[in-house]
Amino acid sequence: MQRGLEKFIQKDLADKIVLVSGPRQVGKTTLAKGLFSSFEYLNYDSIEDRLLLMKREWNRNVSLVIFDELHKMKKWKSWVKGIFDKEGSNPPLIVTGSARLNTYRKGGDSLAGRHFLYRLHPFTLKELKGQMSVQEALSQMLRVGGFPQPFLKGSEVFAKRWRKTHSDIILREDLLDLERIRDIKGIEMLIALLRVRVGSTTSYASLAEDLQISIPTVKHWIQILENLFIVFSVRPYHRNVARSLLKEAKYYFYDTGAVMGEQPQKLENLVACALLAELHFREDTQGEDVELCYLRDKDKREVDFLCVVDRKPSCMIEVKWSAENFDPALFHFQKFFKDLRGFQVVYDIKRPKSSHGVHLIPVQDFLTDMNI
Repeated sequence: MQRGLEKFIQKDLADKIVLVSGPRQVGKTTLAKGLFSSFEYLNYDSIEDRLLLMKREWNRNVSLVIFDELHKMKKWKSWVKGIFDKEGSNPPLIVTGSARLNTYRKGGDSLAGRHFLYRLHPFTLKELKGQMSVQEALSQMLRVGGFPQPFLKGSEVFAKRWRKTHSDIILREDLLDLERIRDIKGIEMLIALLRVRVGSTTSYASLAEDLQISIPTVKHWIQILENLFIVFSVRPYHRNVARSLLKEAKYYFYDTGAVMGEQPQKLENLVACALLAELHFREDTQGEDVELCYLRDKDKREVDFLCVVDRKPSCMIEVKWSAENFDPALFHFQKFFKDLRGFQVVYDIKRPKSSHGVHLIPVQDFLTDMNI
């Protein structure tokens, strides 16, 4: 399957170091190896490759050099900077990694002016358009999620086995690489609680009570799960919305197959993943400032998602498993924003329709177009 970032990365490699972050096993290495016909791949976890890195003796007669897990090297940013300053893009350099590489972008930047960072997400319907049936892809994502291995395999049993191994590796390797956490069982219990609360506002007090820990610890653990690309937050939009309140965040899983709930919850998670992937794509390729939020006011009127681009609300999206009529909240919030488009995306739909700038359409049509 061709990934949507490929041509953008190929273009940037001509004069920049490219960093590719994303969840473990989302396809970063496969993407990198597929960019050019010849490449040198070096994984810092391999002793043989590590020796080549230390001696700087890798093959330069290739179209691309790939450094994987390089963030585990001390002062790796300064090391890569030295390579690039001396050799430039001859050959081009790409660095791939997951949790630690993503947290790097939030800190100091010793690679300033020398790199672009991309975030790779699980498959989306827009990305798969033209490569397989849209309806087949949608059905498969709801069953097993969008991560490449379980998605391409298409087996729910395989997906469950893959998910267990995937989770074990993250919590027993990546977690220890980021934090000194002893209570791994507590983290696992937190994940289990979040899996059944997808799409609901998160009560940190309730989670703290269930886990018998403090509220600050709950917030810290959830931040760790975000850094590990297990969950992501969708927070309330509260600027210039009359009578709005700053409510607690909702959390969704990068792996839709991990959601424990009914089909409507899985569909909402799938849409959340697609929206985040598209917004990150626009930020990473166009430099736009993006944000994924939800809308809610004191009267508990709510819309599932609001896409904000360059600090301006762009469109709002309400997700329904089945519906024939518009959700009134879409028209209510539309009054507070100029030119705000509204979409009610539905899985089981009889007839698409539009009214006053709000569109009721099949979810697969919205996700393959993603005009947000």
